Amino acid sequence: MHLEEKTQKSEITYQGKIFHITKDTALLEDGQEVQRDVVHHSGGVCVVPLTENNTVLMVNQYRYPMHEITLEIPAGKREQGENPEECGLRELREEVGRTCNSYISLGCTYPTPAYDTEVIYMYLARELSAPKEQQLDDEEFLDIVEIPLEEAVNLVMQGKIPDAKTQIALLKTWFLIKKEKDQNI
Repeated sequence: MHLEEKTQKSEITYQGKIFHITKDTALLEDGQEVQRDVVHHSGGVCVVPLTENNTVLMVNQYRYPMHEITLEIPAGKREQGENPEECGLRELREEVGRTCNSYISLGCTYPTPAYDTEVIYMYLARELSAPKEQQLDDEEFLDIVEIPLEEAVNLVMQGKIPDAKTQIALLKTWFLIKKEKDQNI
């Protein structure tokens, strides 16, 4: 098939706690063999918890690889075979202590498809419950921040929210809310 690369062999070169890496040999459409290094990750979810006042519940979290605190929407890694929708609802409870009555898919994104199998599923949570205590995982430390949706979108556009999944999910939410308002006029 045009543009397809066929895996000829695959060898695990690293096995970690969160992902593993393979060194693959792939056959190109012109018959050449090339090496492809692939990070295999079970994927994740992210949730935009939108309050009735159009504020977003976000979290400040230290991200070790970047050596900085990032402002993100609640998110987490899927366990192998875990349903993305259920994973998102779990992350909503754990990270911001909420449940919701309205939960819609915002689609998915491939953060780095050139070398990583990770898929992140995005959701919008509305009609949120009253806050309850966070149920953070061991080794997880984060602070909840409530920001008006418009301000969060402005922070994305100003480059002050560098996290890709948060950028995409917030912009999709903004577009969806605008579309709903336009239809109600």
